[in-house]
Amino acid sequence: MDPVTEPELSAFTTNGPWRLDLSATSWALDGPALRRRAQQRVPGATRRRAVPPVGRLVKAGLVLGWAVARWAVTDRRKDKSTSRAGLSRRVRDAFVVLGPTYIKLGQIISAAQGLLPEELVDAFSVLRDRVPAESFDHVRAVVEEAFGRPLEAMFSEFSTEPIAAASIAQVHFATLMTGEQVAVKVQRPRIGDLVEADLKIMTWIAPHLAKRIELMKIVNLPAIIEVFAETIVEELDFRLEAGNMIDVATVLDTTGHRTVVVPRPHLTLVTERVLVMERLSGFAFDDGAAMVAAGVDTTAVVRALMVSLLEGAVIHGVFHGDLHPGNLLVQADGRVALLDHGITGRLDATERTMFLKVLLSSFAGDHRGVLEGYQGLGALPPGTDLDQFLAEVPIGAPSVDPSTAQADELVAEMRRVTKAMIAHGLRIPKVVVLYLKDVMFVDAAIGSLAPDLNLLAEFTFISAYFASTYGTQIAEQLGIDPALATFDPEALLTAVGMDPTQESLTPRQIRAQRAEVSEKIADAPNARRRFRS
Repeated sequence: MDPVTEPELSAFTTNGPWRLDLSATSWALDGPALRRRAQQRVPGATRRRAVPPVGRLVKAGLVLGWAVARWAVTDRRKDKSTSRAGLSRRVRDAFVVLGPTYIKLGQIISAAQGLLPEELVDAFSVLRDRVPAESFDHVRAVVEEAFGRPLEAMFSEFSTEPIAAASIAQVHFATLMTGEQVAVKVQRPRIGDLVEADLKIMTWIAPHLAKRIELMKIVNLPAIIEVFAETIVEELDFRLEAGNMIDVATVLDTTGHRTVVVPRPHLTLVTERVLVMERLSGFAFDDGAAMVAAGVDTTAVVRALMVSLLEGAVIHGVFHGDLHPGNLLVQADGRVALLDHGITGRLDATERTMFLKVLLSSFAGDHRGVLEGYQGLGALPPGTDLDQFLAEVPIGAPSVDPSTAQADELVAEMRRVTKAMIAHGLRIPKVVVLYLKDVMFVDAAIGSLAPDLNLLAEFTFISAYFASTYGTQIAEQLGIDPALATFDPEALLTAVGMDPTQESLTPRQIRAQRAEVSEKIADAPNARRRFRS
């Protein structure tokens, strides 16, 4: 994206105290070069080796093994929920001991609400911003080294306790000598070396897991680790994060949205390891009760997040790539503040076209069109017989009724479908990983903040919005009349196993169905081995 030279963007708040003039900021102009330099580290970190870093692997094995052993002694034989909660806490604490890379994985787990067990998500949620902090002496040393001045020469106030501490860095509130209130993000020590060692371990172990566990073949674990590597190496350079903030703000400004905002980076106070930005405040994203009590329309909140994600990805090719409650605030006026832009998804023109095809085909219930879009993204080999795939894999409707099927039937059907997808060469492509992770989070957010939202009406609105706003672009890219890709409620209801004649579909209904199916599967004989080869 071209450098921004205008002083104001609508996605920044109106009280920003500094101008956005990048022409005098060398790091902003060097953004593409910085990104290429960061990505040059990925092949070395993800190259498969015959032997992993033994010392780091042994430590990880001992720490995780000790965590599981303590669970086996204390909680394993208790009721199912208590046992899962105990194991989740033990593994989470082990991740904290193992450091930044594992903490980042824990954050991903914490964003999978509704897809992973509730006990697991709850336990790992503290890793979003409540990881043990580095000492203030370290913070002072990093800031003073970055700017070549004493802390007191730059800030009239600087909190010694962080407001948030996560995998890569921690954030302190401060006040500039000129009076502006800011947030200062400071990187943890030795993080680059630790991340590289952990990536080597993950690259080594991924193929072994993919061979033993069928589901991992579809998940495409090696590709996910490669995406993880590509994103985390960019997170280690805060100059790239500041550039991402400007790029996301520019997209939001272009679309004309005023419901999502981005903190303004202080361009003269950005280095590789320190980022000074505007301080924003608001409700925690998962505190729906407080929002409702303050009169915030939580339905409008999730709608803003959903539309901005879709629009950023499929129309502009730039979107926040790490949505979770620790990276979001909801301001008193209902605007959503996007924080922590270390991971930003970027799609080229071809990828955007395929994403757009998937989106519109999904709205219209065109299952073959969905497959064609995913095939264009690399999820299926070029020669795949899509009609045969549709005949074997139930995309349009469940092949068994989840509400009436017995546990063994559900497990058998899951195994059959998994084998069929593997046989057709299905792999989740790298470009889809970040987007799907965000979609999972938005899905969970809708379930929490707007559990009775009529999804049929919502998707009808979004479909009409894209057709009216981007109709010409859609026609040019896909060669179709966007009016022909209007939302089909019956197709969605059938796809999720609901009565196709009902007039509404809510997240509460979907969550109840998921919980019922999960419990059935968990109670099925040999359920733990259902995805073994």
